[in-house]
Amino acid sequence: MARPRNLNLKDYRALAGIRRGMRQFLEFSAQAARDAGLTPAQHQALLAIKGMTGPVTVGTLAAWLGIRHHSAVGLVDRLAKAKLVVRISDPQDRRRMRLKLTPRADAKLAALSQVHRAELRRFSAALAPLLDALH
Repeated sequence: MARPRNLNLKDYRALAGIRRGMRQFLEFSAQAARDAGLTPAQHQALLAIKGMTGPVTVGTLAAWLGIRHHSAVGLVDRLAKAKLVVRISDPQDRRRMRLKLTPRADAKLAALSQVHRAELRRFSAALAPLLDALH
């Protein structure tokens, strides 16, 4: 097995630039969510519900987001109160509730996703040389 090469100043600068870019993107994302009237956690939950495959329950959402079940319950309660998510009985198990975005949530998420996609394209162009410097 080949021994990994030691890091040099160029590597540290690239890693620092990548971390800085990631922090800037996360701050951009949080501010974009707030500008849309959502908390960053609500935005993340809506995106997860829209993007997950299969039925989405509070439990699967909690696992996807890496949060505790009771925290996901509170998040979903707030989303439901804001009329962004509805709970629908699972046809196979009426005790289990599936989560579905409302048209209002779909519209907010589409607008947010457009600006995020544009920012990620910009970010990836700035990130590419930093990643190349690590090879």
